[in-house]
Amino acid sequence: MITAQLVPILSDNYAWLLRCSSTGATAIVDPAEVAPVAAAIDAAGGRLDMILLTHHHGDHIAGTDDIRARYGAKVVGARADAHRLPKLDVAVSEGDTVTLGASTASVIDTPGHTRGHISYHFADGNVLLCGDTLFSLGCGRLLEGNAAEMFASLAKLARLGPETLVCCGHEYTESNARFALHADPGNAALVAYAGKVKAWRAEGKPSLPSLMADELAANPFLRAPDVATLADLRGRKDTF
Repeated sequence: MITAQLVPILSDNYAWLLRCSSTGATAIVDPAEVAPVAAAIDAAGGRLDMILLTHHHGDHIAGTDDIRARYGAKVVGARADAHRLPKLDVAVSEGDTVTLGASTASVIDTPGHTRGHISYHFADGNVLLCGDTLFSLGCGRLLEGNAAEMFASLAKLARLGPETLVCCGHEYTESNARFALHADPGNAALVAYAGKVKAWRAEGKPSLPSLMADELAANPFLRAPDVATLADLRGRKDTF
C-alpha cells in the first residue's frame, strides 16, 4: 500500500513523498526545492527510487536533477512534455502504469493547466497526485489548455471514487474557499468545509490531502455541469 507525506516547499507548494509500505520503495513527486525534499527523504531513511513529475513548470521540477544526482532515482514524466522536462528515464502517457515497490500507479492525461500535464493514481492507497489540475476547492489556471480540456480532465479525476486522497501541488485551499463561497453561497457542504479549512490553517495545519468526497460536494469547478459553466467560473476566479 502506498502512503503519501506532504513536503512543504517554496512559498506554498507541496512535494509528496510516497512510500510502499510492503517494500520500502519510495518516490518524490514534483521536487522543486532541494533542501526540504532531501531532508524529508533522509528522515524517511535516505532511499529514493523514483521521481514523478506532473508538468513542466519550474515550481514543480527545479530540484529534479539535483535530487536525481543525490539519490540515483529514476525520473518519470510525460512523453508529450519530454522536450521541456528534465531528462526522463521513463516517459509515460495515459494508459501506462508506473510501479513503485509492490504498488502500481495509473497515468492519467490531465491537460488544461498545461498541455502535457499528467496525474498519477495509486488505487491500492487511494492516492491521487494531480499537480496543478485539481486543487482543493479549485482547479488550475488555463495557461496552455482550454476549458473543454480542463472539464474532461476533472471528469476523469472525479470518477476515481470518494475515498481518493487528493494530493495536489499547492496550499491554495483557503483562498479557493473565498471564491467558492462567492460562486456557490448556498452550498451547505461548502460552507461547512470552508469553516474546517479556516480552522486548520489558523492552527498552522495543512488542508491537504483532501478527500474526493469533499471535493465532489464542495468544489465548484468539479461540480460544474458543463464546459460553459467551468469556463465562466475559471474566468471569474482569474479576476476575483
